[in-house]
Amino acid sequence: MTDGTVEQNHMKYDRRSRPSGRTAPRLPVFFFYQGGRSVHQGWVHSIESMGLVDGPGIRSVVFLQGCRLRCRYCHNPDTWEQAGPQARQMSAEELVGRLSRFRPYYGRTGGVTFSGGEPLLQREFLLEVLPLCRAAGIHVCLDTAGCGIGGYEEILAQTDLVLFDVKHITEEGYRLVTGQEPTESLRFLETAQRMGKPLWIRHVVVPGLTNGEEHLRALQAYIKTLRHVEKVELLPYHTLGVGKYEALGIPYPLQGVPPLSAQDIETWQKRFDRELQER
Repeated sequence: MTDGTVEQNHMKYDRRSRPSGRTAPRLPVFFFYQGGRSVHQGWVHSIESMGLVDGPGIRSVVFLQGCRLRCRYCHNPDTWEQAGPQARQMSAEELVGRLSRFRPYYGRTGGVTFSGGEPLLQREFLLEVLPLCRAAGIHVCLDTAGCGIGGYEEILAQTDLVLFDVKHITEEGYRLVTGQEPTESLRFLETAQRMGKPLWIRHVVVPGLTNGEEHLRALQAYIKTLRHVEKVELLPYHTLGVGKYEALGIPYPLQGVPPLSAQDIETWQKRFDRELQER
């Protein structure tokens, strides 16, 4: 229980368009404020209390602000700037205090997933909050494209599982999708591989951009070169975030590109699942 003075649900989660590219199930969301002191404050976009699609089990998903990538299919342009319109600052103690209230729901398989935006851009905050999560017995998952500012060994040392977003498998394709070079992403992935961190690979399938037989076969071949891969998730492109671009006055890069359904990529998902089982 809190003291009742600041108890509120002002950080309600928008289920229609999630930075992960998944649609959230209809579950209740409750948040409670708990004060705390940290050297570094984190910029938080939103928190989902009981997520089912961002890692194993029932999880709290913390969406952090800030991202250097400008993915053409991004669903949440309001997470790009660190101090965005929906952002608020939180201390590590405050955040872990909230998460601890959900521990009974996490069970043996759940925990917290730090997503974004790009969570790695808030390096100092992660280095404060992740050890507190581990000390509280909360399983830590990092949902990332690997485009941070270093400190990867220290961050990964406090991380149990990485959901790694493969934007594209060629340098040219990566630049086309994100507007950036893949150098930093590869540096993070190399560190995760060297440290033996378990990986779930994610890839957004977009018509005319990251779909097609040739591309997906090449993705399969690329994933074969990676170690410690436990799961591969193909995420169908959707247009649920278009309204945010309109609200922010930003042209939507993929105007007119039709969304995909899970059924559209079901055959390929089964191929990836089968191949992973045979490894």
